[in-house]
This record gives sequence, structure tokens and C-alpha cells, in this order.
Amino acid sequence: MDWHTLATRLFGAGHGITRDGDFLHGTVEFDGEPLSVIGTTGHAPIGVALALAQARAVLDVLTHNPGRALLLLIDTQGQQLRRRDELLGINRAMAHLGMCIDLARRRGHRVLGLVYDQALSGGFITSGLIADACDALPEAEIRVMRLPAMARVTKLPEALLAQLSESNPVFAPGVANYVAMGGVRRLWDGDLAQALRAALADAPTQDLRAEDGAARGGRRLAAGIVQRVLDAA
Repeated sequence: MDWHTLATRLFGAGHGITRDGDFLHGTVEFDGEPLSVIGTTGHAPIGVALALAQARAVLDVLTHNPGRALLLLIDTQGQQLRRRDELLGINRAMAHLGMCIDLARRRGHRVLGLVYDQALSGGFITSGLIADACDALPEAEIRVMRLPAMARVTKLPEALLAQLSESNPVFAPGVANYVAMGGVRRLWDGDLAQALRAALADAPTQDLRAEDGAARGGRRLAAGIVQRVLDAA
């Protein structure tokens, strides 16, 4: 689904969201309350400029609208693979974006992520995965690393990883696998406005992804290990 269709279904034709290149931003009214929308479109590669633009928008909400909820619309192919951005410190710019989102959460802003098209790699990690909760549309595409790249990094045969991905969501791309692992809380289907209403109403204040992954059978060991570390601290 393209961003404009999504915005129209959520907020009506006069939604007020603006597109500047691959950057989406604006303030909408939802159930009589203002809601800030920040995001990307066009399978955007997240470079220094785009990361800083999103961070600036988050900080503006913190400064001028304390407590206002934020909705992150996610459509990205990951970080910009360009020498210029590497030299300018893309890692630090993306970390800054993630820290701004985390600061918003710590100051009482509800922050929701919605993967409406594509979410890959670092562009997803520093946005939707840092939100209070990250949801997705059923047709969305989510993955952190393709199997060929995973094979190069892990030094494991791609055929073995493909076999593992059939039974273990950790190795497999796809929105259903991220739901199973707890990375995506729920899928929005049918009435999207009602789905947003429910997401705002029950946005968690604690990170429950490990517990969700254990309960859904997609990440069976993480929650137990976290608890053992906490018990030993």
C-alpha cells in the first residue's frame, strides 16, 4: 500500500501529511487529538540527511508538543550504501535518530511504528524496533539480512540457512516470522483506523518482545536468558 492511500484510510483525504522527497511528516487529527506522523517512503535508503531530518522532527515534537503521540510510518531499504554517507558518519546519524526516539518514549510520548511497505536492516532497527510497539500491514516485507548476506557473515552454507529458515523464524524473512519472534506486535487488517485506535490504547511501556517471542514460539530462549541475567545482577 502506498503512503497516501494509507494516510487517507487512517485520517481522511485532508490528512495533512507532507512528502519531501522520501521524508514524510505532518500533524494529523485522530479521534479529536493531534498526532505527529514521521516516516519514509519510496523504499527510502536512510542516509545522513534523512536520518537527521527524522531526528529533527522527533525533537521538534518533544520541544513544542510535550506528551503528543508519534506514529512512525516505515518504508525503507536500510542504510544508504554510499561512501559520502559513510564518511559523514551514517552510523552516528542513525544512532542519533534512535536515541531521539528513545528520549521521546522516556518523556512520556507514545511512539508507534507501522511497517506499511518494506523494512530492511538498519533503517528498521533505528525506527520501528525502538518504538513502544511496532505493527505492520499483512502485505509488508520485513527482513534484516538476506540469506546470501547472512551466509557470508556467518560462514554457514546458504543451503543450510535456507533449511533452518523453514522451521526457525530467526533465520527467515517475512512479516509473519517477525510476529512470531515478537519483533512485530500485531498485524493491521480490515479497519485500519480501528487498528490504530487499539494500538494507541494499549501501547506498552515496557519492552515485551522477548516475552512475546517465547509465548508465540518464535524466540523460545531469549526471555529466559534475560531473566537469568537480571536474577544474577
